Amino acid sequence: MSAIGMNHFTILTNDLDATIAFYGRHLALAPGARPAFSFPGAWLYAQGGSDAILHVVAGRSPERLVPGVIDHMAFTGRGLRAALDRLEADGVAYDLRQLPGGGTWQLFFTDPNGARVELDFDGSETR
Repeated sequence: MSAIGMNHFTILTNDLDATIAFYGRHLALAPGARPAFSFPGAWLYAQGGSDAILHVVAGRSPERLVPGVIDHMAFTGRGLRAALDRLEADGVAYDLRQLPGGGTWQLFFTDPNGARVELDFDGSETR
């Protein structure tokens, strides 16, 4: 048995609507089909994707929203300048780095629940 790919990330929230809106605005993820679990939440999908890549479990108290051993989740992105503009317009702090030699742009920021997100953009995109 071996892993053959990444299936999804799960984050916890005490504000489902704000979390869905955040990921919709900054990663263009949209809620879609989700089993009828006994707890609130959402499954978020990439545009045109058939698999949920981010699971959101809601109804958690703020005390339970603590960082764990996973440092961050990373996604591949397109449209670096537009992503920066949206983060700045919303007052979301970020850290932008480019790998040496004009490589991949790495854009780091934090979601409303304290989860650290990385968006990676092709090095040819302009800041």
